[in-house]
Amino acid sequence: MKKFLTLILLILAIAFMITLSTKAILKHDQVAKYDPQINPSDFSTNITNPLFTLPIGRKLTYEEQTTGGSEKNVIEIANEKRIIMGVETIVYRDKVWKNNQLIEDTKDYLAQDKDGNVWYFGEEVNNYESGKLVDHKGSWIAGNKGALPGIWIKSQHFVGDSYRQEYYQGEAEDMTNVVAVNKTVKTKKATYKGCVKMYDWTPLEPSSQENKYYCPEVGALVVSEHIGQGDRMELIDATPKLP
Repeated sequence: MKKFLTLILLILAIAFMITLSTKAILKHDQVAKYDPQINPSDFSTNITNPLFTLPIGRKLTYEEQTTGGSEKNVIEIANEKRIIMGVETIVYRDKVWKNNQLIEDTKDYLAQDKDGNVWYFGEEVNNYESGKLVDHKGSWIAGNKGALPGIWIKSQHFVGDSYRQEYYQGEAEDMTNVVAVNKTVKTKKATYKGCVKMYDWTPLEPSSQENKYYCPEVGALVVSEHIGQGDRMELIDATPKLP
């Protein structure tokens, strides 16, 4: 009887180890399958995506009321470039103030491919507390330490489509899903038509979920809603105006 029980335990132990090994292999395969092929000659810093148009000199201003107070985001496209993975990218400078105090200053690096998709090649983040720089949490650059570029926003949108916006395992794994197209979105400043609704999420922070609305009338994000928190960020100004 003891030999029989020992045999059963041994079989169960082997089965358990095989299961763990299989999961590890699947996880490795899932990571290995994401391998975007980047040909620098396919990219340009002339970002003309209808939902995300970023000419040099563009400035986008957003406001949001949160439980912790008011926030203001100012995004500017300066005449500044950086080569990443052989691709020339523009700098998408994003500054965030909370209750009139700077809390984040980020440089995102973007380029558009020949099909009109806008790619995200990394970000350099400066986080502040009480006016002092505290860390660079959230930073990553494609091509360094296994980080890979993702697509910020595609040129064509189909409900149900899902894709990576960034990939730095364990640090930056944002995803987005196309939820709806041809939406009408109202803000305090305007009403926009023909918008695309995106659902942003990350497996690293299950509670971090947002609905974002991009609209061709301004070629930009116009609303971002934090699911479960009730916070809503809205575009209040966009210059220059698109033709």
